Amino acid sequence: MIQVLLGLLAHAAALLLYPGLAAMAAFGVLVELARMRVAKREWPELPRRRPSPVVATVALCSVVAAVQLDAPFNPVPGDERSVVLAAVALSFTAWAELALTVEFVAAPGLLLIVQMCWLLAVLGPAVQPESLRPQALGNLLVPGLLPVKISCAFLYLLCLPALLRLWPVTRPADKRVRQRLDTGRILGWLPYCGLFTTLFITPSGDDALGLLRFFGLTFGVAAVVVALSIFLRWRGSAVARGLYTRGIAPFAALVLAIVVATSVLMR
Repeated sequence: MIQVLLGLLAHAAALLLYPGLAAMAAFGVLVELARMRVAKREWPELPRRRPSPVVATVALCSVVAAVQLDAPFNPVPGDERSVVLAAVALSFTAWAELALTVEFVAAPGLLLIVQMCWLLAVLGPAVQPESLRPQALGNLLVPGLLPVKISCAFLYLLCLPALLRLWPVTRPADKRVRQRLDTGRILGWLPYCGLFTTLFITPSGDDALGLLRFFGLTFGVAAVVVALSIFLRWRGSAVARGLYTRGIAPFAALVLAIVVATSVLMR
């Protein structure tokens, strides 16, 4: 009974505090404030409305994804984490927005294509090792798998501006001059960027230096995504649409070919 209660307390702490809701909110607010300050040279307005069903759904799915990360001092045991659970939870955030607020989503069909490409980037490194534990995938340093990891990492980063709604495609109902903080995006920064750190970078130790390393690398991933989104916005919506309509699907096909070829050659 005591072991069960301790397990429940550990999972509750992971979901509500770290690396769950509280850590996600703190990380996301810092990144979002910095992004809007750099991109728009202004401080955003605070949200004025109560959390909607979409935000509640995004929060729930993001929390489930966040506890799968190989973050130092994660209370959830490593053998209970799964990259598939993280991928499905994060995928459902975009699908929930499409299902519940499709009129407010820019280019919904194209966004789903990007979502499929992102899933390939997440699950591609797990094909050959045949492991679904995120920490095992990040710790795998086999030279033969480097082409898979590099190509999947690049595809992952390429998808994030669209998944975090940072691409320069204006939503029909989002024409304000001064933007407000996007609660859904705030909750997505840590799961998306932390999952990249978990999958493609060697794990950090369960100590203070490991904690600083993990969050430093995750902030670095967020900075790369912000820089890419600013570049796309600078080039304009036509370039962004061209990249995601004509470029990302062929590149994803190339990544899939690399994953299949590597799996066959390493058997």
